Amino acid sequence: MLANPSTSTTLHCRPNSTQNPPFSHTNHRCKLSLTRSCPRFTNFAKSKCSSLSLLLSRRKRERLVTVVKAFEDTSVVNDGPQSLPPPISVKIPVGDRHILVETGHLGRQASGSVTVTDGETIIYTSVCLDDVPSEPSDFYPLSVNYQERFSAAGRTSGGFFKREGRLKDHEVLICRLIDRPLRPTMLKGFYHETQILSWVLSYDGLHSPDSLAVTAAGIALALSEVPNTEVIAGVRVGLVDNKFIVNPTTKEMEESELDLLLAGTDSAIFMIEGYCNFLPEEKLLEAVQIGQDAVRAICNEVNALVKKCGKPKMLDAIKLPPPELYKHIEEIAGDELVKVLQIRSKVPRRKALQSLEENVLSILTEKGYVSKEENFGIPETVADLLEVEEEDEEVVVDGEVDEGDVHIKPNGRRYSPLLFSEVDVKLVFKEVTSKFLRRRIVEGGKRSDGRTPEGIRPIVSSCGLLPRAHGSALFTRGETQSLAVVTLGDRQMAQRVDNLVDEDEFKRFYLQYSFPPSSVGEVGRIGAPSRREIGHGMLAERALEPILPSENDFPYTVRVESTITESNGSSSMASVCGGCLALQDAGVPVKCMIAGVAMGMVLNTEEFGGDGTPLILSDITGSEDASGDMDFKVAGNEDGVTAFQMDIKVGGITLPVMRTALLQARDGRKHILAEMLKCSPSPSKRLSKYAPLIHVMKVNPEKVNIIIGSGGKKVKSIIEETGVDAIDTQDDGTVKITAKDLSSIEKSKSIISQLTMVPGVGDIYKNCEIKSVAPYGVFVEIAPGREGLCHISELSSNWLPKAEDAFKVGDRVDVKLIEVNEKGQLRLSRKALLPEATSEKSSVEQQARDLTEGNTEQSKDKSSASKFVNPIKVDSVEDAPLSKKKVYKRLTSSARDGPQKNRSRTISSITSKDENSLVNGEAKIG
Repeated sequence: MLANPSTSTTLHCRPNSTQNPPFSHTNHRCKLSLTRSCPRFTNFAKSKCSSLSLLLSRRKRERLVTVVKAFEDTSVVNDGPQSLPPPISVKIPVGDRHILVETGHLGRQASGSVTVTDGETIIYTSVCLDDVPSEPSDFYPLSVNYQERFSAAGRTSGGFFKREGRLKDHEVLICRLIDRPLRPTMLKGFYHETQILSWVLSYDGLHSPDSLAVTAAGIALALSEVPNTEVIAGVRVGLVDNKFIVNPTTKEMEESELDLLLAGTDSAIFMIEGYCNFLPEEKLLEAVQIGQDAVRAICNEVNALVKKCGKPKMLDAIKLPPPELYKHIEEIAGDELVKVLQIRSKVPRRKALQSLEENVLSILTEKGYVSKEENFGIPETVADLLEVEEEDEEVVVDGEVDEGDVHIKPNGRRYSPLLFSEVDVKLVFKEVTSKFLRRRIVEGGKRSDGRTPEGIRPIVSSCGLLPRAHGSALFTRGETQSLAVVTLGDRQMAQRVDNLVDEDEFKRFYLQYSFPPSSVGEVGRIGAPSRREIGHGMLAERALEPILPSENDFPYTVRVESTITESNGSSSMASVCGGCLALQDAGVPVKCMIAGVAMGMVLNTEEFGGDGTPLILSDITGSEDASGDMDFKVAGNEDGVTAFQMDIKVGGITLPVMRTALLQARDGRKHILAEMLKCSPSPSKRLSKYAPLIHVMKVNPEKVNIIIGSGGKKVKSIIEETGVDAIDTQDDGTVKITAKDLSSIEKSKSIISQLTMVPGVGDIYKNCEIKSVAPYGVFVEIAPGREGLCHISELSSNWLPKAEDAFKVGDRVDVKLIEVNEKGQLRLSRKALLPEATSEKSSVEQQARDLTEGNTEQSKDKSSASKFVNPIKVDSVEDAPLSKKKVYKRLTSSARDGPQKNRSRTISSITSKDENSLVNGEAKIG
């Protein structure tokens, strides 16, 4: 919890002279105050920034002069003590608890700053904007940076660098969650670069910081000078035991069937992102309604806070293109735009639009434009304007009327052509193009490629393109194409995540998405993954995750790479479709097939002659995404949804419109799934011969350390000796052996079985090596790392004075386990297996038979006498070598894993009744 503001202290430094001091220090803040008599200030004000005139543009100079004047007006020094305004806080009910919003305590010099507390999780967010506007652009200059401080959870980074550095992937995803709902609320024409910084200062492990960060950013922006339209807030909605929970804790999310993050205003939804396990559309809409109600309650409280302490918005800084420019561009390029937008292929249409834009730029920025409404006079060109007329030259024209100094020429009226800035022309041309595209869709009912609003582009898919890859698929939908490749590996290939909680997190499934510039026919730089690539990859990964088998059923680590080789809309959903096919081609036993589709929308249809009903578009292209009002991606199967993501570019969306989009998306998924079944070549559904083999066996958890050895020496020696790739041990006794062939797995399994076996009295061990010799006996290794003492009295039938007289280190003997004491020490006997001892025991047995012949307890005595002989237990099935045809097709489920009743004393192999299994099989769907 933040410190009590009433306990804050005020530090004031009194001046050392009677004159006004140049500096005043109040409450740890240093304020620079210059009087009008200061020579530096006088010269600077007189020059009006002349020394910087060569370095700054005209707009920047104007802004700088304004700042100087404002500084001059506020340069009066106050000698008295100054008291800081007290922080303002408000508690807002969210779900079953409250969040605390406080402003005026931290970051007072920022344009807007706020701390939001939920439990013991605290988010600090600040908003700052540049004093000088940047050049106009169609993309608002907003940057968001979210960072989780490890100190918030009382720990440091687990890597070499203990200082937080480059943003991690999940932090980038939260940056996108903050950016996406805020951007549509920014007013057009405001070009001051705006930066939102958000830090997690405290984390209690229960209350998630991501939804809190969205709310904090929306409040900070509302309190700042940035002229946004509405307050944004965000909440998370979970579903536990068929009950929706607003802002659930991390423990509740472990049992939740839904992970929905929603952001919006008090009246509309601007962004949703969610993942679930095949929930129906109606259930999702119910969750969205609950989330919207919670967002509305937060926004109402924040609006009251903004009225109380919000800063005036910089509405005067908004600069829009001239209104008449829209009309001029329509007059120049309207007819050509109609024709160009009918070109179906993306590249030819893009080149035609570029050519048309260059023509419009040439007319409006160089030649000058004359409106079609001007039907009289002679247009005056730029050359005419630059022509200097001779003052002494007198032009006499027939019919000229002389009225003093006024000369009226009957040859027409001269007027100046219209010229506009290049930036304004480009901005308006893009808006006009979007308007014409939307009009074509609404009026004609046909899109650029000739489809109806519900139409899906042609789909072609194939598998097995890459022979050495474990699985591959090429999915093509229209002009969007994804090459998906699957790689299988052991636990060492899992992705390690360094998070706030002091726990190691390993991801056994991850999808990595890449979008090279060649996919859109352009030239660009190749570097680290962009935020867009990370976001699209996570969306596709979370969409595919519900169809994967459990680790018990399929112990592989799975990596999917989706490379976009061609793009014209919905490349993330193409990654879902291609990734699903590639998983099947790799032999992963997925539960079912899923597909993804991107939906668009034209909201204000009345503007183009429609009936006002929003027009929903299925499988949108790139131009429809840029010119439309919505981008709604939905992935799942025919029964339910696994992932969805929506961004709105206008004033929000209502639940009825979302319901229409979800139902239309379900029809689109059904069509895509039917086309995916026509894949040719179809997925192989078997593990590739190049995929590694993973053998899983269960041992006594107390024996795991024996396999590892001191400092990992034992497991390393097993790997070197047998040639396996890796041996992974877990605390529950699970051992996974990864290798390229069966023989190396058999060798390593034999060694591990002997290391972890539990010796039993009466067991016989053949050909065991003597490791050391002592006067009182020898120590025999019955299994790797397991030795027992064979006392001198048990070495031979005859009396031996010293053990070294008959045996030496390295000799091999057969021994029998005759005792295991309380400390676990083993007592062995060689004498019990010698022929003399055996014959003596046989004689005793015969005598016992003779004495007990005819007795009613004869059978019981025979059973007792047979204990003298304990031959080696050999199971022909277990001792048989591994056969690739008899191995498991999939891992034995954990439900059948239990304590072994009969433990083999020799090397056990993989059988259908053993806990051990080798995964190398066939993918099953459904």
